[in-house]
Amino acid sequence: MPDYRERLWPSAWIYIAPLLLIPASILTLAPVSLTAGIVTGVVLYGATAGALTLTSPTIEIHDGMLRAGRAEISVEHTGQAVAAYDADARRETGVGLDARAYLVIRGWVKPVVRIPIVDDADPVPYWLVSSRRANELAAAINGSRRPELGEGAR
Repeated sequence: MPDYRERLWPSAWIYIAPLLLIPASILTLAPVSLTAGIVTGVVLYGATAGALTLTSPTIEIHDGMLRAGRAEISVEHTGQAVAAYDADARRETGVGLDARAYLVIRGWVKPVVRIPIVDDADPVPYWLVSSRRANELAAAINGSRRPELGEGAR
């Protein structure tokens, strides 16, 4: 069982905005066929809602590996993860963002977790990951690292 798992499902309001595709299709196709307009609108809405649902990324920590979207990294190669909310999260996703960072952010999930990458061979300085439970995700990352061996244990 994973130490942490979260799917970044779209919020309910995200599914409401594409409903405008239905009347737009009806207005566009009504001169040709009202039925075609309705069918096209419903199909477009279904495709949009399906794409939003199917492309929702998963954040998971399991067996010492952090997976965010399509990428994965050993938690041994991560530094101290820090959760950011409100103004701090806006700064992280805005003016404070490094263009080299790996991003798994969604506009409908405001809190983020900044995960530094401590592997010198990795050109990515940090991962920035959206999470509805940012404190839990940061704690899971920080708690998944094995304790460092002391000098005498080597």
